[in-house]
Amino acid sequence: MKKSAGFGLKSLLAAAAALPLLAPAADAQNVKYIMLFLGDGMQLETEIAASRYLTGRDYELSWHKLPYQSNVAHWDVTTYEGFAGKGSYDPKAILNVYGYDVTKGGRLPYPLQRGGFLDSYFLQMPKPYATDSASAATAWATGYKTDDGNLAWLPSDPANGSLKTIAEILRETKDFAIGVTSTVPFSHATPAAHVSHNVSRNNYHAIADEILFKTKPDVVIGGGHPGWARNRANTNGQYISDATYNLFKSGAMFPQYIFAERQAGKDGAQSLMAAAEAAARQGRRLFGLYGGPGGHQESPEPQHAPGAPEVKRATTENPLMKDQVLAALKVLSQDRDGFFVMFEQGDIDWAAHGNDYARMIGTTWDMHIAVQAAIDYVNQEGDDMTWDNTLLLVTSDHGNSYLRINRPKAPGMGVLPKQVEGVCPDNLSAKCLNYPDGEVSYRTTHHTNELVRLYGIGKGAESFSKWEGVWYPCTQIIDNTQLFHLMLEAAGVQVESPLKFTASREACN
Repeated sequence: MKKSAGFGLKSLLAAAAALPLLAPAADAQNVKYIMLFLGDGMQLETEIAASRYLTGRDYELSWHKLPYQSNVAHWDVTTYEGFAGKGSYDPKAILNVYGYDVTKGGRLPYPLQRGGFLDSYFLQMPKPYATDSASAATAWATGYKTDDGNLAWLPSDPANGSLKTIAEILRETKDFAIGVTSTVPFSHATPAAHVSHNVSRNNYHAIADEILFKTKPDVVIGGGHPGWARNRANTNGQYISDATYNLFKSGAMFPQYIFAERQAGKDGAQSLMAAAEAAARQGRRLFGLYGGPGGHQESPEPQHAPGAPEVKRATTENPLMKDQVLAALKVLSQDRDGFFVMFEQGDIDWAAHGNDYARMIGTTWDMHIAVQAAIDYVNQEGDDMTWDNTLLLVTSDHGNSYLRINRPKAPGMGVLPKQVEGVCPDNLSAKCLNYPDGEVSYRTTHHTNELVRLYGIGKGAESFSKWEGVWYPCTQIIDNTQLFHLMLEAAGVQVESPLKFTASREACN
């Protein structure tokens, strides 16, 4: 993809190098433990669908009762220039309406707002203007907007455009332990943007090597196991090279890492926790490598059982997301300075791309029980982790698929709509799942620029409201770059934003 450079690159490079990091001494006023949960591609209608399957009600997932709730805009430079024109993005003169136009997209996400926005704003053909996962994760990981596909790297791919991430900043300034986990490959966009830097999210081998040999997080757990996910072009592992995998498989990386992997016939939850316990006991890093033929961990499978919802594991050889969470917390909680960890359920997005409602339910359930496991972990007694020193956030990087539930026919508890193979809503030559009885519908197979939700609990969450409407007046909308600042601020670290904007107040009329 050709990228424009007409946005004052030299000044932005200088700003990236010169931004001060101000970290006061640790005290009781600062958060020690930060957990960021990401449902990739999870929009509010996705959450409601899963809640209805599990409970028969709309807002009963583990994060729906958290005390802080607001909305997030997540556009990237590619989206901005789609609306405003190529070469128009200037980080020192951002016009917010080109990123997210409240008058066209609404103050609230659907269905909290049912009217007053334009479907056409979200459904440009042949592909809607919307962020990808790499640039979205870069925004909250670094505080910068960038192009589709970039990982912690400035837009237009300058040679020295690497950006320091929140994980790196908190390790540098607060001596935090850091970790990333995902149900999709660990070198995929969302986890990678927190602990690597690259001009293309597709450079999987280089990204994996940077994560494991340079950044060296205390915990890395995800898919991409080369025993299942192969690169068809050269038979090498797709998401991690065979050479790097063999170093871990052979034990050459011990004692730096305790290594756990998917093995035929062995329970992945048990093997991962055993490795986590060993890593915690020995003071070592943890690398858990799982996944299936597509690189991701096979998605949990909800059953059509009216009134009696049931979700089954597709295989016991992969851990569930909650198993990743508990293993990561076992290791990271050994560091009394504190930790930052990002947990991703990445298969929600993959389900939405295929308009696969059942798979979407299973993957959102996976995240639902994972968030509950983290809440229970903080609530347990016998350690120093409490809501007075812990911040837990739940959000999404973008919408996907423009799912809509037909309220008069809304599926109830344990109910899955009939799915049949048909054509895709935005590509009649491609195959997607269709819903002939009309309980639900999809309008695209792509990401959308719809607002997503933000939920929070713990120390610092009470101050988040001051960010609402700063970029989008007369709303509760927070920009995804502002998540970077609010998390750092909670930990007692101040970083000046490099972005300057002009906020339209048309939505206030």
